[in-house]
Amino acid sequence: MQFNRIFRVGTRSSPLALKQVEEVLGLLREFDADLRLEVVTIDTFGDKDKVTPISDIEGTDFFTREIDDALLRGKIDFAVHSAKDLPDEIREGLIIAAITKPLEPYDCLVSKNNLKLKELPAGARIGASSARRKAQLKNFRPDLKVTDIRGNIQERLKKLKESDFDAIVVAICALMRLGLENMITERIPLEILKPHPLQGSLAVVARSSDLQLIKFLSKIDSRETVKI
Repeated sequence: MQFNRIFRVGTRSSPLALKQVEEVLGLLREFDADLRLEVVTIDTFGDKDKVTPISDIEGTDFFTREIDDALLRGKIDFAVHSAKDLPDEIREGLIIAAITKPLEPYDCLVSKNNLKLKELPAGARIGASSARRKAQLKNFRPDLKVTDIRGNIQERLKKLKESDFDAIVVAICALMRLGLENMITERIPLEILKPHPLQGSLAVVARSSDLQLIKFLSKIDSRETVKI
């Protein structure tokens, strides 16, 4: 299946989001080497609100709402998201055309003094976003001060450097996509921190009426092994 048009793909404007679009484009070009995309960046409510804890909005369209609106209005042809940012309920008129294979599902620790999780001093302050991360970190080491942290990856790394955080926990896949693997202090074992089931995967969302496009996008779908 080949297309003789430029497709408009919607995404958030962060460097990580743009890398994710490049990744999806690379996968799709295995099936159509001449595929052309126009990237349309859209700031979502989640990008503008840097205060609300992630744990308060998990399962909502906090990071997808404005992109969904653009898709339903025909401003873009499909959207690329981090799969774990998808809301629990997809908007009427939209469909998840593909969930890609995870790049790397683990979380990692990035610390100021290159100290691993077990080596951090009692009372050390760790930045984490989701309720899942916070609860599991506290379960492993109740003495740590696990504090909410917001912002894209670069903003979180800046907060680690400039604030009183001793360490932060982020997805390894985010650092890999940005070429920042050198920042990783420790790959956190699953018995300590079990990641989100869709971590590392990307989601491609289209209008449910665009059957030919859905058929093409589904070529990179991995849901025989990854269920949502």
